[in-house]
Amino acid sequence: MSFINYSSREINCKIVYYGPGLCGKTTNLQYIYSKTNPDLKGKMISLATETERTLFFDFLPLALGEIRGFKTRFPLYTVPGQVFYDASRKLILKGVDGVVFVADSQIERMEANLESLDNLKINLKDQGYDIAQIPYVVQYNKRDLPNAAPLEEMKRVLNPGGVPDFEACATVGKGVFETLKQTAKGVLSDLKKMGS
Repeated sequence: MSFINYSSREINCKIVYYGPGLCGKTTNLQYIYSKTNPDLKGKMISLATETERTLFFDFLPLALGEIRGFKTRFPLYTVPGQVFYDASRKLILKGVDGVVFVADSQIERMEANLESLDNLKINLKDQGYDIAQIPYVVQYNKRDLPNAAPLEEMKRVLNPGGVPDFEACATVGKGVFETLKQTAKGVLSDLKKMGS
């Protein structure tokens, strides 16, 4: 649920990057952060655990315009991928406006992708969300690796509903901004529907 700050005339729309451990969630956010104008972004915060980090920062994409005189600011979050951080994942999903599921394209990571996707659906449901009702985008990351599963197979298994999806190689930025823009467009479209 978007947070409206009337004093700064901003609407904050939370986007969460979800997926199995080491799939590229952090790499996505680091790439976006490194390519965003310093005047348009907040500080990147990293909450480190023993084996994984949760990252977040917010930014103000001016290109997306305003809604009824309010600027839109997008806080971006990653969730810890390991299963034993499930409580953290649930907490980070609270108040989410859009979700990017980052899938690891390596064939041997398909089971981890499926587990994480099932976990996402359960955690969204626990928060009162239906994955079919929120802006949701799938990113097939690590497409550059020689052991990447065939794209059609990944789509069939991880995106049977046919939501917007993108091939990516987050280390070099391929597909990173396309994924984010599609998610942000979905969030803004929902906002406009609610406002009318």
